[in-house]
Amino acid sequence: MGIDITRMRNIGISAHIDSGKTTLSERILFYSNKIHAIHEVRGKDGVGATMDHMELERERGITIQSAATQVEWKDHTINLIDTPGHVDFTIEVERSLRVLDGAILVLCAVGGVQSQSITVDRQLKRYHVPRIAFINKCDRTGANPFKVRLQLREKLGLNAVLIQIPIGLEDKLEGMVDLVTMKAVYFDGEAGETIRYAEIPPHLKADAEKYREELIDAVSLYSDELAERYLAGEAIPEDLIRRAIRAGTLAESFVPVMVGSAYKNKGIQLLLDAVNDYLPNPTEVKNYALDLDHHEERRELSADAKSPTVALGFKLEDGQYGQLTYVRIYQGALKKGDELTNTRARKKFKVGRLVRMHSDSMEDINEGVPGDIVALFGIDCASGDTFCGGGLNYAMSSMYVPEPVISLAITPKDKKSADQMAKALGRFTKEDPTFRTYVDGESNQTIIQGMGELHLEVYIERMHREYKSEVDTGMPQVAYRETITARADFNYTHKKQTGGAGQYGRVAGFMESVADKDYEFVDNIKGGAIPNDFIPSCDKGFREAAKRGSLIGFPVVNIRCVINDGQYHPVDSSDIAFQMAAIGAFREAYNKAKPCILEPIMKVTVEGPTEFQGNIFASINQRRGIISASTEDGIFSRVEAEVPLSEMFGYSTVLRSLTQGKAEFTMEFEKYGKVPVSISDALIKAYEEKRKKDAGRS
Repeated sequence: MGIDITRMRNIGISAHIDSGKTTLSERILFYSNKIHAIHEVRGKDGVGATMDHMELERERGITIQSAATQVEWKDHTINLIDTPGHVDFTIEVERSLRVLDGAILVLCAVGGVQSQSITVDRQLKRYHVPRIAFINKCDRTGANPFKVRLQLREKLGLNAVLIQIPIGLEDKLEGMVDLVTMKAVYFDGEAGETIRYAEIPPHLKADAEKYREELIDAVSLYSDELAERYLAGEAIPEDLIRRAIRAGTLAESFVPVMVGSAYKNKGIQLLLDAVNDYLPNPTEVKNYALDLDHHEERRELSADAKSPTVALGFKLEDGQYGQLTYVRIYQGALKKGDELTNTRARKKFKVGRLVRMHSDSMEDINEGVPGDIVALFGIDCASGDTFCGGGLNYAMSSMYVPEPVISLAITPKDKKSADQMAKALGRFTKEDPTFRTYVDGESNQTIIQGMGELHLEVYIERMHREYKSEVDTGMPQVAYRETITARADFNYTHKKQTGGAGQYGRVAGFMESVADKDYEFVDNIKGGAIPNDFIPSCDKGFREAAKRGSLIGFPVVNIRCVINDGQYHPVDSSDIAFQMAAIGAFREAYNKAKPCILEPIMKVTVEGPTEFQGNIFASINQRRGIISASTEDGIFSRVEAEVPLSEMFGYSTVLRSLTQGKAEFTMEFEKYGKVPVSISDALIKAYEEKRKKDAGRS
């Protein structure tokens, strides 16, 4: 098979919504001869982009699931993953970045660094992924790549340096000047497939000199030879500049900035060259696993085909042929018939069918090499499992999974729908760690939880389409929390006498609020007032009681429970007795500690034409929002605010009607904040009524 690993690149394309990620990946497939015609995301030909293979994605013109493919470009193999931009599908971005070695950060030449670009950048930094910035849409009215380069520096703190400047902008975009070769590059032919190099146009000479000087100055930090030549005023060869840019990019302290327009087929081939030139191959990235046999010590993995296999299953998909598991091989090779161990489930399995994915079609292969991204069929595992060969017992560190903030009650319309709904929920929760489901003990309803309205909406739509399951949805529910605002003492005795051994336990201490933890337990017992065996029972009881507060039945957070005294009985004390005593003590103190309700506060960013700024402000103020910043950028303005999640339901419809459909918003969880008294009273009253109703039923 003999793939040269140094000629392999694993890259992702990530960006804010509508920056042109999917359009860009479509062009990459075209120029690398993977597809023979270009389709648009919202194409008139009814085909839709190759990488958006779900019917829903094509209708909405958004990417929901990350799609993987492999292309060849100038004898390099590039594994490419196109990721969603919507914050609701943030887990798709997380799981892709976890297994990628490099990324293309796509920005819109008009919108610049937008709210989601900031989130994506944070994720790239979390997983130490080197990136190239590509400023797309330079053909749009209002395009200004120089301004976007400044925003990369100011808003994201990146050392972003232009390695190209555009020739013309907006409808006059002709090509770009390559500052490394100091040549003008034009893209001729019907789909920009013919590249033509020429002299730099006279009116751009001075600009090109200025930006090249800036580039050489910035990369001289990464090459002593280049710095010496620069200071001596000698000519600097192109390959030396390229090596210096690569060194800075791999060190994550330099970001080369490129310009172009995917839609107008300009600049994509040069971007692919840059992926080969500046992004790392699998041997240049340090990957670590935790050795489960030796107290989770970190072990560095080597991209060596002869070492024992270590691979990570980072994404699951249920296709018509069974479960498909996307796997990134970090060490060793993966061959058909190999026996591997799933280190989480401690189960062995044989590698049956091994495939390489191209969006939603696949080709069978016999072997995967280190650094490869392949897919396995028919193995039972969860997202994030590690597969090891050769007797290793390693686990790759898991992904960061944010907590869901919104829930919805769903009820199937008939028996057939109920069966199909169960199947769908089983599959979705396995595929997506941010989508959760449970049955509410009191109302017996099925509750689904997720990252936002769009997230849940898409899953309900998928149930209907893929599983023919008709469901009714209830009102969206906010994940409230309860907490305390004062310190309160407790001294509670649990006594129960029935024939034979009774139950006895006394627990005393206090409860207070703690800012940065959900729950903390402190044992200050002196002189064995409660034997050591029963201390964990007290902790267990407090934890159990904290699951449901007495105001509206939501979990209690930010509390510290301290026990400093108690009493036990040599015969009647037991684990359960002290658990019950702790639960009683918690309830006794909780009502005295001035409890209050907390609600999730979302960070909301609204972007739209400046003429509607007043309407946007008003819509946020009506929703108890606090505006934290607003920036005007010519005809566009951006408003950032903190708004309670409970006020954001249906906001997209309201925003569309206020701004003639021209504004869009994104929101992500920021923090928990205190609920105003009037709303708190209404919530408590509604909870009481619900309890009475449920009690009446039973």
